[in-house]
Amino acid sequence: RQLCLTEEEKRLLAQEGVTLPSTLPLTQAEERILKKVRRKIRNKQSAQDSRRRKKEYLDGLESRAAACSAQNQELQKKVQELEKLNRSLLQQLQALITRTSNKAAQTGTCVLV
Repeated sequence: RQLCLTEEEKRLLAQEGVTLPSTLPLTQAEERILKKVRRKIRNKQSAQDSRRRKKEYLDGLESRAAACSAQNQELQKKVQELEKLNRSLLQQLQALITRTSNKAAQTGTCVLV
């Protein structure tokens, strides 16, 4: 039987200075070397996936933070507008109270504050 190796497996084996026979069966030492190389490849892929997931997570957090910041600014602007409106209405109410209290009290007239 033929031993099929991926390009990554061939590259790692060459890095380690190991040559495996192209036919099976392999010796125990060769099997250990091949398992080690395959484990390295799996670990490398797992680390890449982990970094990718972390980046996606951080990008999502940054996006949510930007959206929350924009919403916060909008809400602060709305609060300022409402406070301004509230002050204006309060001034109008005080002016109305002042005008009505200066007039002689009329029977049947009541101001509800």
